Amino acid sequence: MAERHSEQIANRSLIGVGKVIAVLTSGGDAQGMNAAVRAVVRMGIYVGAKMFFVHEGYQGMVDGGSNIVQVSWESVSSILQRGGTVIGSARCSAFRNREGRLKAAANLLEKGITNLCVIGGDGSLTGANLFREEWSGLLDELAKNGKISNDDVKNYSHLNIVGLVGSIDNDFCGTDMTIGTDSALHRIIEVVDAIMTTALSHQRTFVLEVMGRHCGYLALASALACGADWVFIPESPPEDDWEKHMVEKLSENRAHKKRLNIIIVAEGAIDAQNQPITSEKIKNLVVDELGFDTRVTILGHVQRGGTPSAFDRILASRTGVEAVLALLEAKPETPACVVSLSGNHIVRLPLMECVKMTQAVQKAMDKKDFKKAVKLRGRSFENNLQTYKLLSQKETTAEIPKSNFNVAVMNVGAPAAGMNAAIRSAVRVGITEGHKMLVVNNGFEGLSKGEIKEFHWTCVRGWTGQGGSILGTKRTLPAMYLEQIAEQIRTYKINGLLVVGGFEAYLGLLELSAAREKYKEFCIPMIMVPATVSNNIPGSDFSIGADTALNTITDTCDRIKQSASGTKRRVFIIETMGGYCGYLASMGGLSAGADVAYIFEEKFDIRELQANVRHLTEKMKTNIQRGLVLRNENCNENYTTDFIYQLYSEEGKGVFDCRKNVLGHMQQGGAPSPFDRNFATKISAKAMQWLTKKLQDNFQDGKVFVNDDDSVCLLGMRTRTLLFQPVVELKKETDFEHRIPKEQWWLKLRPLMKILAKYKISYQVPSSAKLENIECRTREGNEAS
Repeated sequence: MAERHSEQIANRSLIGVGKVIAVLTSGGDAQGMNAAVRAVVRMGIYVGAKMFFVHEGYQGMVDGGSNIVQVSWESVSSILQRGGTVIGSARCSAFRNREGRLKAAANLLEKGITNLCVIGGDGSLTGANLFREEWSGLLDELAKNGKISNDDVKNYSHLNIVGLVGSIDNDFCGTDMTIGTDSALHRIIEVVDAIMTTALSHQRTFVLEVMGRHCGYLALASALACGADWVFIPESPPEDDWEKHMVEKLSENRAHKKRLNIIIVAEGAIDAQNQPITSEKIKNLVVDELGFDTRVTILGHVQRGGTPSAFDRILASRTGVEAVLALLEAKPETPACVVSLSGNHIVRLPLMECVKMTQAVQKAMDKKDFKKAVKLRGRSFENNLQTYKLLSQKETTAEIPKSNFNVAVMNVGAPAAGMNAAIRSAVRVGITEGHKMLVVNNGFEGLSKGEIKEFHWTCVRGWTGQGGSILGTKRTLPAMYLEQIAEQIRTYKINGLLVVGGFEAYLGLLELSAAREKYKEFCIPMIMVPATVSNNIPGSDFSIGADTALNTITDTCDRIKQSASGTKRRVFIIETMGGYCGYLASMGGLSAGADVAYIFEEKFDIRELQANVRHLTEKMKTNIQRGLVLRNENCNENYTTDFIYQLYSEEGKGVFDCRKNVLGHMQQGGAPSPFDRNFATKISAKAMQWLTKKLQDNFQDGKVFVNDDDSVCLLGMRTRTLLFQPVVELKKETDFEHRIPKEQWWLKLRPLMKILAKYKISYQVPSSAKLENIECRTREGNEAS
């Protein structure tokens, strides 16, 4: 939920009494729309509102009748994991005319609906705003024609509109991510990973065309995630002689024994003269100029299909809940708003300001002002483009400045998907900065033994999609090897250190920092990039690897729920990883639609366990005869997974039976998700740039020497920005005994899971929410999306 002052609502049923809310999906479908529909319906019922579906989008609103139906809690059961939209979506030419909107108004009034949640793209949301602006005029016309009474005009005098952006293209300004984009990236990357194996076998070049008629986000983000050789997007056309440069680069790559080339092109890609660049044109160019075996793959509607990712489910659930709150608080003078994502915050923005900025992007492109177009897309898009350019094109040896600095990179702690992408990014950025890049195998232990070697540009080719840690990683802390590590730093003349890892990496930097008085070799700039599935690093809201683990948990829970639904009256107890941190259990529960998630951070006792059993017993009386319970591995030393399983089995005897599943180390494995690949790539690049500046600023008399707290930092995402924070200062924010931060942002989302699972709990409902200014929001930006 958005960060705002809140007040306790003692009686939840009073908040929305008398409110009638309808939800519709419009325009192209996007994975996660069903999760949003579910959240809107269940939050609406939770606060006492009467809820309606509008089937088939605006067409259903115009046609009325059975297209507008009241719904219950069970109406949105088992849709969280489904792609597309269960209430249908359709293009509607009739709604574009006043006559059609007049019919739609009459059909809504027949049900008493004056609050509308619209899930769609900018066209759908623009139509909703026009409908709202015309509302009073439509009512007057209906009254004049005798369709409604004057009392109706008075009672239903204004229409409240709240929008959620559902679009796989991520083409709506004002939000970091639209519902469906992350899932579409999953589909693209799955295809790219599969294609890479066959391309390697035959030394082939693949041209992949992805969706994005007016926006290149999918093409750009997927190119960054897979390390594509070239990408074509509408917002940033290639230079006039791009054909020559692309041919030269592909030829050089093949000469360096690269067996495959990946070129990604957005369907709306253009050149600097606004002429289309098609996948077929690119293929013909490669074949004619180089004679490479080249294939074209057009992904098409595959990108819209499949189950939504964990990210999209959580985003849709959070924005759906916020949309209901926005409708409850709306007044006649309140402008229509859109619920958006900024960093890890859900915010409300003026709908039409966002629409105007979105339309301004196309106008800038039409005028060939491509720099403005990129800027209008926001900081996230801009950062993606800059990072891709930085990592994809190696400068010639003559063009690279020689810094004479030796920088070492290493992994520390348990393996996490995305570590390899982070190392690749660090190595390549370091090379472009002119550094000699050294990689350390097997963490601090490897550093103490001198397991160090130089890496060049091609050494990290193809690393973005590989899981685990190619360099090897260990949990060993440096304290027992300080003298040996100092000797190796001296031997290899290491001037700077970048550590990618988890809690052990954080502790390790604290130990090295504390040892500076005794060992001057540690008086070099050091920086940590958080990478752990547990997401338990102080100073960062997100860690590399946590998103991949979350998707593994969500996927497993989907299969388990399917099994439970088939056998009926079955409850599954699932144990997740995370140490003492309940992030995976909590967010996994929210994304999988769990009934409860037990975590260390929120104490529970036998009475709560019994209450949860009673809740599930009541649930078995409905047509939703299955249950899902998540338990963080260290949530309680006595209430173990076995204990909870036995308790539920005994207390539920005769009503439901139980099964248990310990997910274990499968949560650390697998190919990294698109989010983890891109987050790792960008945060590591930024960390290396920080190291470069520190090295340049502290180089005197032929050596680097720093001894201040600011020279040993952790780079983490906090709220909306990436921040460099001295590890010494983070000590006060750390619970060292349990290896977790003292405050964790995601704990505020815990009530949402229980609300959406029909628990009767009190809830902190935000009061007097204010719209943010989109200009301020855009300037702040989010550097990590």
